[in-house]
Amino acid sequence: MRRKAPAPRPGAAARRPAERGRGVSRARDTPPSATIRRVQGDEERRTTPDGHFVVVRGRRWRATDPAVPDDPAARLRSHLMAARRAVRAALADNDQDAERAARSRVHRAKVALGERGTPWWEQSAEEREQRWRDGLAALDG
Repeated sequence: MRRKAPAPRPGAAARRPAERGRGVSRARDTPPSATIRRVQGDEERRTTPDGHFVVVRGRRWRATDPAVPDDPAARLRSHLMAARRAVRAALADNDQDAERAARSRVHRAKVALGERGTPWWEQSAEEREQRWRDGLAALDG
């Protein structure tokens, strides 16, 4: 099943490239106290004061669990991106079984990173460690 691309935001095409992300905040719902970091070029990324969410282009996303050590987090992100590429390839081949398997791997990686499932800030340290260890074991295996 192929999904349609989202419609462009109103005024997005009219905006010149030089205006994109240059001091203009697109995160309307983000409190002014949010931390602003530059990522990938001119795009602004804001973190909520509690660190639980990242706001990109006005949309709030759950942040990765900061308790996941750097090496396992990098391996999980690598699995996540490989799974996303597999989703794209399955969609291009119109292979529903491969798409389902790839989306399952994306979900597994995002849960292990703390971006889906039970919020990481509601889990104990042991539960958080067990979550990323289980995810990594499933994806590596």
